[in-house]
Amino acid sequence: MRSRLFLLAILVGLNLWAQQGDPGDETQTPRVPRELIPPAPPLPPEQALKSFKVQPGFRIELVAAEPVVHNPIQIAFDPEGRLWVLEMRGYMPNIEGNGELEKVGSVVVLEDTDGDGRMDKRTVFLDGLVMPRALSLVRGGALVAEPPMLWLCQDTDGDGKCDRRTPVANDYATEADPKFGARANHEHTSNGLLRNLDNWIYSANHTARFRDTGGPWQREATMFRGQWGISQDDFGRLFYNSNEDPLRADFVPSQYLGRNPHYRSAAGANVQLYDDKAVWPARVNPGVNRGYRTGQLRPDGTLATFTAACAPLVYRGDNFPDEVHGNVFVCEPAGNLIKRYVLEQRGVSFKATNAYDKAEFLASTDERFRPVNLYNGPDGCLYIVDLYHGILQHHLYITSYLRQQILDRGLEKHTDFGRIYRVVNESKPAGPRPQLSKASPEEWVKALSHPNGWWRDTAQRLLVERNDSTTIAALKQLAVSGANPLGRLHGLWTLDGMRQLDVATLQKVISDPHPKVRAAAMRISEPLLKNQPDLLNELLKHTGDPAPDAQLQLAFTLGEVKEPRAEEAMAQVARQNAQDIYIRDAVITGLDGRELEFLERLLADKDWNEKKPGSDKFLGALAQCVFSEAKPDRINRLLELAVKRLESEQWQRLALLDGISSTKPPSAKGNVKIRPVLLNAEPAALAALEKSQVKELQERAKRIAGLVTWPGKPGAEPEVVVKPMTAEEQKRFAQGKELFLISCGACHQPHGMGQEGLAPPLVDSKWVLGSPQRLVRIVLHGLHGPINVNGNTFQLDMPALDVFDDDQIAAILTFVRREWGHTVSPVEPELVKTVRAETEKREEAWTEAELLKIP
Repeated sequence: MRSRLFLLAILVGLNLWAQQGDPGDETQTPRVPRELIPPAPPLPPEQALKSFKVQPGFRIELVAAEPVVHNPIQIAFDPEGRLWVLEMRGYMPNIEGNGELEKVGSVVVLEDTDGDGRMDKRTVFLDGLVMPRALSLVRGGALVAEPPMLWLCQDTDGDGKCDRRTPVANDYATEADPKFGARANHEHTSNGLLRNLDNWIYSANHTARFRDTGGPWQREATMFRGQWGISQDDFGRLFYNSNEDPLRADFVPSQYLGRNPHYRSAAGANVQLYDDKAVWPARVNPGVNRGYRTGQLRPDGTLATFTAACAPLVYRGDNFPDEVHGNVFVCEPAGNLIKRYVLEQRGVSFKATNAYDKAEFLASTDERFRPVNLYNGPDGCLYIVDLYHGILQHHLYITSYLRQQILDRGLEKHTDFGRIYRVVNESKPAGPRPQLSKASPEEWVKALSHPNGWWRDTAQRLLVERNDSTTIAALKQLAVSGANPLGRLHGLWTLDGMRQLDVATLQKVISDPHPKVRAAAMRISEPLLKNQPDLLNELLKHTGDPAPDAQLQLAFTLGEVKEPRAEEAMAQVARQNAQDIYIRDAVITGLDGRELEFLERLLADKDWNEKKPGSDKFLGALAQCVFSEAKPDRINRLLELAVKRLESEQWQRLALLDGISSTKPPSAKGNVKIRPVLLNAEPAALAALEKSQVKELQERAKRIAGLVTWPGKPGAEPEVVVKPMTAEEQKRFAQGKELFLISCGACHQPHGMGQEGLAPPLVDSKWVLGSPQRLVRIVLHGLHGPINVNGNTFQLDMPALDVFDDDQIAAILTFVRREWGHTVSPVEPELVKTVRAETEKREEAWTEAELLKIP
């Protein structure tokens, strides 16, 4: 297994990147001679500071260390600049992990009482926690995640200690097995609790978002994001990562992307920003869990690529040079370093590049330096949370190789340390300590335009929580005419959080000079558009908006309005931006069930006669949606559209046919036969295309003919009669659905299509539809990549799910083999029992080559 980040118990999702202990088919030969590995004793804070190598122009300073803080994993600054720290003191107290479920976790508040920049006062706000995961300040207290509970913790008597805990959710860490509870498997590790610009609280490794309404908490489903840590930029776009995949982002609000079930591949969320995974540590790194594998370490013993990427942070402060604003910093605790990425804007998207050539922003020669989180401080500086812990890997997964590495250098000792640092620009003093809790609401409104994102975010939270009607006029004025576009943006979202936006304000802001502000106003206006024609009229004026950001949001927002004028505008947006995959897909997501009519509209428009960049892809995507809908009469109409194209419109015909033929409905997988789309009769249009004298049309018609069938089709196999499930199998299917959603759905997704860079699809997968013998083995012992799924190669390590009993495994597998149009046989508990007995001595995960030998 690849080396893990600190807290495999915290950072890793159940479905990937884990295997138990030693794989039996590997020789664990150390690649770095013992004499070349320096010792790793715990260093006093002042000496640890000397171990850092930071880029010129910056310096690192100590903010807190033991005994003021222990095992910190997350921090938050309150309105007075006090530092709230989440301490996970139960994590790996020894190499066996004994005692990790003791109630020793805590939330503490640190203060600098003498103004020297170091925290010297410690107040325990809340203790007695078991492996707490996340912290977010709200309502004068904090949201605290102690799986499976998400608590609202408050101090009602002013003594600085929590005296009231109110449950917000009871499933914040999904359970591996309901019989054992969430703590049965520490890899269910929801974390982050980031309050976003849109007033929702998002998490990494969790599929729900939360919103503070002042009363009951609002909850909505959202997509799975990364493993450990989550951040936002100035415009509310989310950033996250996973152990070996250092940086991903959402270019668009993800809630739009699932609104068209016929179009599952909409782009814009979970986008990989950087594919070069090289890292450049300052010391040798043999202490990674698979350090014996080829390619894990360089010849000089340093870590070659990310193995524990976590905690991405978009720098939004005002202390660093201007060119650093908006850069993203990423932790690599296994390599004892922090990387800096520069983002290059490309229309509505961007790509990341390494800020330095074969070097890092910050690296340490101290093996115990474990940066596990990063934050923007109220002083504009970059704050580093250092677990300062010798052991990274959870005891369930430590290999014999790593165990020896730990013992050789005594890394299992001195486990109750912890450090917090800040990185400061040497050319500019750090900013002042805030006193926002004592400020007036009017001063909070002014703080919404502060150059430091921490001040803007905190002021917005305070205003929304206070919901003071006396601030509404000032907020509206700020949203409409504030000098700083970021201030106008925060003013707008603050009003939305307070439920105080009106049509008149939105009409003005929709025409804001800054495209990001215009886009936000469009998005926020959606609930009002159906009953406010003047607001819709204002929106439609921006159909020709030159800014890609505004065009993108306009495409999403118009899809919420089901009326002809909106569709006409969507057609214009599509024509102007067909070459932009994100805007193109934004239009398609809003056309659920109307794709064919939209196609007919476009093809009747003479402006679409000329082929322009992306036009063919857009028409093809619409045709793909119509075919995926699988309604015979609509497929016939689609084929007729292709046939009726004139010779001068040949590109349109080919685009439609390519869209249809690229659709991948259920098809044969190995020895499993699944029916193509059933039509009522042979389509006359398809027959005409097959007889065409144009070779290109004949070839496409032949491919399409293989995707459809009809009664009496020559050469067609007899229609497969799907054997109905028995009552017992139906019961098992229902149980499997529930278990799948809580144990597998976060990565493979409820729709079974998986996630790029995270989990392969289950829909139409030969591994799901093929031999149940193989499938049971994967669940019992895990799977080690590479593995081919539907023509794509996935590098993954899926853990065993043997915590489930035979009935539960049979239920999950029955569900995935009969859901999403699958018609193969259910799985019986007796088969699971038999395979479990046959493989009881196996300890390592299966490989593709091994599985393919099993019938």
